[in-house]
Parts: sequence; C-alpha cells; structure tokens
Amino acid sequence: MVNILIILNHNPYDGSDATWNALRLCRTLLEEGVEIRLFLMNDAVDLARDETVKPDNYDYDLTAMLKDLYHRGIALKACGTCMARCGVYKNRPWFAEEIGGTMKELAQWVLLSDKVLTF
Repeated sequence: MVNILIILNHNPYDGSDATWNALRLCRTLLEEGVEIRLFLMNDAVDLARDETVKPDNYDYDLTAMLKDLYHRGIALKACGTCMARCGVYKNRPWFAEEIGGTMKELAQWVLLSDKVLTF
C-alpha cells in the first residue's frame, strides 16, 4: 500500500484554497486506498481546534472536513510546540487530545512515507 504524508503549514482560512485543496486531496487519496498521514504545523494547527469557525465568506467548513477524515481513519497529528506558539487560538486544545504530536513523530512519519507533500 502507498503511504503519503501531507504537511500543512498555513492558517486554514488564509484567503487561499491551499488547506481546502489539501483536504480534498486527502479525501480522494483515502478513497483510492492510500494510507494517509496528516501533520499540522505552524498556523495550520488551528484547523484541529473547535474554536476555529468558518468565516461567513468561505464556502467550506475546513475543521468539519478534517474531523470527517479523522473519523474515516487518517493518521492525524498536530505539532505540540506549535499549539502554544502558532495560530489565532494559541494554547487552545485540539478537538481530540490524542492528536498532539512531536517533531520526533513527524521525523518518523517522513522516514516511513513513500511520498511527502507540503501545503
């Protein structure tokens, strides 16, 4: 089975479609039977916080998309250091406590992956 790691770095609602496209790619790859690992870093950590709400001018609820992927079985981690340093909602908890991750875990995921993509 192909194993792909996707790393997100940007604020979920930064005015671009980078996060939305990354989540769409995750969903499509998952439907193709690919094993997906998703690691959130920098301001992307807000994606895993319930406080992050879809702006009125945006078409898609990205946190809901992430939760759906998580419940469908993708491996998900969010940088623990970034939790306190990054995003609009610094120090706010993740929607699932177990997704807190470390640089060591990210390094292991990189080594285990057939491909690594960053957004």
